[in-house]
Amino acid sequence: MAGMTDTAFRRLVKRQGGCGLVVTEMVSSEGLVRGIDRTLDYAEFTEEERPVAVQIFGGDPRNMARAAQVVEKMGADLVDVNMGCPVPKVAKYNAGCSLMREPEHAAEIVRAMARAVSIPVTVKMRAGWNDSQVNAPELARMLERAGASAIAVHGRTAEQSYSGRSDWELIGRVARAVSIPVFGNGDCIEPGQMLQRLQETGVAGVLVGRGVLRNPWIFAQAAASAKGEPVPEVSLAERGRFLLEYIDLLLNGRANEPPGFRHAIVDVATVQDVAQAFPDVSGIDDGPADESVARAFTGLLALGGVAGRAVAGGALQGSGGDGRPAVRPARGRERWVINKLRALCAWYTRGLEGGSHLRVAVNHTDSIPALREIITHFFFPSGSLPGQAPPERSSALAPPRVGG
Repeated sequence: MAGMTDTAFRRLVKRQGGCGLVVTEMVSSEGLVRGIDRTLDYAEFTEEERPVAVQIFGGDPRNMARAAQVVEKMGADLVDVNMGCPVPKVAKYNAGCSLMREPEHAAEIVRAMARAVSIPVTVKMRAGWNDSQVNAPELARMLERAGASAIAVHGRTAEQSYSGRSDWELIGRVARAVSIPVFGNGDCIEPGQMLQRLQETGVAGVLVGRGVLRNPWIFAQAAASAKGEPVPEVSLAERGRFLLEYIDLLLNGRANEPPGFRHAIVDVATVQDVAQAFPDVSGIDDGPADESVARAFTGLLALGGVAGRAVAGGALQGSGGDGRPAVRPARGRERWVINKLRALCAWYTRGLEGGSHLRVAVNHTDSIPALREIITHFFFPSGSLPGQAPPERSSALAPPRVGG
């Protein structure tokens, strides 16, 4: 869920209840080892999100093992290997789902990581590369022998991407092929579908991706249904509050946070522990040691001032012709926040009456005040404000054309 499931979104989903493990956006192992700025941001998480897995991708066993050590140093509960991403720009570097075409190499990566860290190493994969290379059950057995603690399977091939349907019969075969927990993924957009998949396939759990972008309450609803309780409906006001809180979390990230609130890779970069964060990984013959330790040390120290980045643009300035303050178009972080809301609303508004009009409005706004006003007018039609009691009316959530 690159670009979508950031720490702010994950925290809000956790607050709705019912969600167990959360997983970060996929993070480049090379970026972690070298201390590349953008990569470090993707890996951040907070205590509120636990248990949390940091998902990494890459094709070099040595770098993947070192990246796993960085993740462990950060305090993550798990380190997850992405063997499911079908995007060509990832696959061409022998990473993501392309690893399923080289099972021995994939197992070598997991073996190196499992030897390098004490936290569980898990894997997210697909059914296979294409219809003629559906090898998830066989690869799962190899990864279990290599040291994987759990496996998640999306029931489509890389060639399918997100077309067609997720093959849950295959996911069930993977669950029966190994003794470690197997989690299924794909086309779960309603709470009842999650429970049905659990009962029919014998998986240990269900991962929801795109479905939670549309309905962050899906886990709480599934949990209630599993207990035989009424499935809670989500009001328009609750949906509006979620978006407004998301804006606030994105805007105020790093501001007034107590020490240790955010688990970041810069916390690893101290003079005493950099050498420990990137030791040689035993059992891997990858040629002579390179300069990655020095590069990582330099890159991580350069991030020392990351918490003090300025938030630019979006301030009220001047006066409009109607006497109201003129809003300067958002720039910097505020422009980034608007773009995040645009991406989320592409999923979040599906099935909502008037959702297409909301998407158009959000896509054309150019300031945070205007964005808040659009959300308030749409989700609070009775005039109640976000801090007041929600309207009686609940939102109708019709299934989208493609699954989670």
